[in-house]
Amino acid sequence: MSILSLALRNLLYRPWTTALSLLLAALGAGLISLILLLNWQLEQQFDRNLAGINLVVGAKGSPLQLMMSSMYHISSPTGNVPLDKVKPFLNPAHPYISLGVPLSLGDSYRGRRIVGTRPTFLQLYGAELSEGAMWTAPMDVVAGASAARELGLQLGDTFRSSHGLVEDDDLTHRDAPPFRVVGILGPTGTVADLVLLTPTESLWAVHDTHDTHDATAQHDDHDHDTGPAHAPAYDVTQPLMDYTDKIITSVLIQFKGNSITALNMQRSINENTEMQAVTPSIQLAELYATVGQGEQVLRQLGYVVVGVSILSIFIGLYSSLDRRRGELALLRSLGAGPSKLFGLLLMEGTFTAVAGALLGLLLSHAGLALIARYFSQAYRYDFQRLVFLPEEYWLLAGAVVVGVLAASVPAWRAARTDVHRTLAQ
Repeated sequence: MSILSLALRNLLYRPWTTALSLLLAALGAGLISLILLLNWQLEQQFDRNLAGINLVVGAKGSPLQLMMSSMYHISSPTGNVPLDKVKPFLNPAHPYISLGVPLSLGDSYRGRRIVGTRPTFLQLYGAELSEGAMWTAPMDVVAGASAARELGLQLGDTFRSSHGLVEDDDLTHRDAPPFRVVGILGPTGTVADLVLLTPTESLWAVHDTHDTHDATAQHDDHDHDTGPAHAPAYDVTQPLMDYTDKIITSVLIQFKGNSITALNMQRSINENTEMQAVTPSIQLAELYATVGQGEQVLRQLGYVVVGVSILSIFIGLYSSLDRRRGELALLRSLGAGPSKLFGLLLMEGTFTAVAGALLGLLLSHAGLALIARYFSQAYRYDFQRLVFLPEEYWLLAGAVVVGVLAASVPAWRAARTDVHRTLAQ
């Protein structure tokens, strides 16, 4: 019988002790692995979606809320701003701004956000059409890859939007004209995959017809036919700067270089206007610092559980030595040297730690799949479910070290078993 098969038989002979050691090792490794996976996922998502954006300008309110709603499309907008106030940021001839992308938010379709913008939005995220063409009129929609796949949208499909991000039939704009899918983007791994893009004028048209329909229905307390109204005519090729009486939600800004004037723009906007300017990199640093505190606590907890698992393996092996003295002495008498007895217990401890770590990694990836499903349902945000980090290989290597440490003392005692004295008892 080989040492490996003998080690496995010994572990199965004391199932409850082995199961406890496996569980503790799995909890420690799984918790650390899950923290690493979530941290990597969040950093990848946040950093990838920075898209070189230097400034976000929108309504006063929470800076983090403005950034999360405008860049990551998770939170609700802080409000709207008059278009004539942000016209300078949309001027292609601006001396310090290389790109200003307008956003109009507030409506959705089955939980996927509809973003009113300009084709320059695609430039931010390096998105390209995989099917169809760009919009040419209000109510045309170009769907992100994930949004089109989840919603089952194809070219030519039509739908009506709902107010907000909640799926509620009562909030559907039934009096407004329907949106029509004219294009589908290829996957980018950014928020461009998650949203439904349309000209800014589309959202104005939806709410213009909604307001007109309400006014018509209440006019003079008479009965009127209040069927769906026609959208006001807009030219989507007309510069947004030409509209002076409209509103949008925010503007995403990229600077030309890092001049002092550009860097001071945020302070100037915050101090001298009724709007708010946010630097995404600063907000992300603050978010990481806040989340990092909880991450450190959980990681320390994982280390504590790993320490307890080492102790559990040690106690399990050490406490079994007295019961196994006869077995060990018999092995010595059959020709097994001290090194083989040392290796036997070392293998038992290492096998327990490594098996527990593998179980922990399996549980952590299962947990990530559940979390990814929750984020997809609650925030329409996609996480990569099948990913294995290089740090997880180090976790497995650490499990070998844990097993060796836990089993070293019991293995040393087993190797020093006195054959004659034990057999004489």
